Amino acid sequence: MSPRLDVNHALNSRQLAFLALRSVHWGAFADVALDRVLRGVELSPPDRRLLTELVYGSVRRQRSLDALVSQLSKKRVEQQPPELRSILHLGLYQLRYLNQIPAAAAVNTTVELAKQNGFKGLSGFVNGLLRQYIRLAESQDPLHLPENPVERLGVLHSYPDWIVTVWLEQLGLAETEQLCIWLNQPPTLDLRVNPLRSSVETVQLALEAAGVAVQPLPHLTQGLRLMQAGPIPSLPGFAEGWWTVQDSSAQLVSHLLAPQPGEVVIDACAAPGGKTTHLAELMRDQGTVWACDRAASRLRKLKENAKRLNLHAIQTCVGDSRDLPQFIGQGDRVLLDAPCSGLGTLQRHADARWRQTPKTVKELVILQRQLLQQTAAYVKPGGVLVYATCTLHPAENEAVIQQFLTHQSGWQVVPLAPSSPAAAFSTPEGWIKVWPHRHAMDGFFMVRLSRTRAG
Repeated sequence: MSPRLDVNHALNSRQLAFLALRSVHWGAFADVALDRVLRGVELSPPDRRLLTELVYGSVRRQRSLDALVSQLSKKRVEQQPPELRSILHLGLYQLRYLNQIPAAAAVNTTVELAKQNGFKGLSGFVNGLLRQYIRLAESQDPLHLPENPVERLGVLHSYPDWIVTVWLEQLGLAETEQLCIWLNQPPTLDLRVNPLRSSVETVQLALEAAGVAVQPLPHLTQGLRLMQAGPIPSLPGFAEGWWTVQDSSAQLVSHLLAPQPGEVVIDACAAPGGKTTHLAELMRDQGTVWACDRAASRLRKLKENAKRLNLHAIQTCVGDSRDLPQFIGQGDRVLLDAPCSGLGTLQRHADARWRQTPKTVKELVILQRQLLQQTAAYVKPGGVLVYATCTLHPAENEAVIQQFLTHQSGWQVVPLAPSSPAAAFSTPEGWIKVWPHRHAMDGFFMVRLSRTRAG
């Protein structure tokens, strides 16, 4: 059934959301599934925003919505057909989390959605469950919460218990709840201005002239935050290479490495290239930045961005950074932006919380240690290495660095100068830790290490 031709306007965004959620159930990433249903479909900007909110929100709030379905239907959610589960999620998400949609409209469109997707015989069940939620919500929260604090936060804010536990051990109960709430909000959109092509002032004026509200980012001389935006390629300055999209905390990483013109810099896990191009900009496009990645396909996007930004210092190398002997002792500075669980970017990746597990974290830690040990060999005596992740898991962060320093002589953590953009986020141990709920940025961990000449 074509959602453009056979469903009414009110159902259009819901039908497309259902198709995307069905793909997610079959294993697709949420962003890929959303992009797939958007291709070839013309939607107004409000409908497009609603579709995006419905898909990402339903995926993000999956545990809370599952709990509601189980409690309201007296039948465990695992016993429901997956497609019906997605339809119920869409209805309950609108009722619980979207204030701008009238309850009657949410119920009616969800019932029609059930009828048009093979559940006509269960449309009464859908109608009854949603109306039961509305009745209960008038006097109390229909979502029954466990007494255990980990499970309570997990059900209320929709996270696996193991992630909540990781954060509780670092932050305590009150701050963990603040973090859970923050990571369920829609993400911000930050730009990094290319100083070789434009300036922050020029970009800000151009965007504001186009009706896009922006604000500068504290601590970041190249950063701007968009308060709202349309399609990225249509914004002023994109085609001219004046700027690129990069979250503010990710921008800190390249400033921490602080590459200088004329140096040889190795970006060990470069794709898709946001930090690589930033390194070239900071070097004023003078010197060489080696962008390494195992997949040639992922380096193609990097090359496209470098071309748009008019950067020429970047060279690409296809290969596993655990085995690139040609770089041993060649790097003045090396960046290891390590593969990680991404727990600091759950705001941007709606389904990441359900894809990662304690087992995948253990596997990632092994990879991170291997990468760090090998890329350290790429640093010249007296050179600098920055290890960075976008996760908030100590096993992937502090523990990896402590293990490295214990077993590798000739390395030390470098204290930051007060003038460094990253200095505001430094801990007494010398780590740089960005907490989303404290700093209004993606969660990141980074540390600057130096190799002594003797080492």
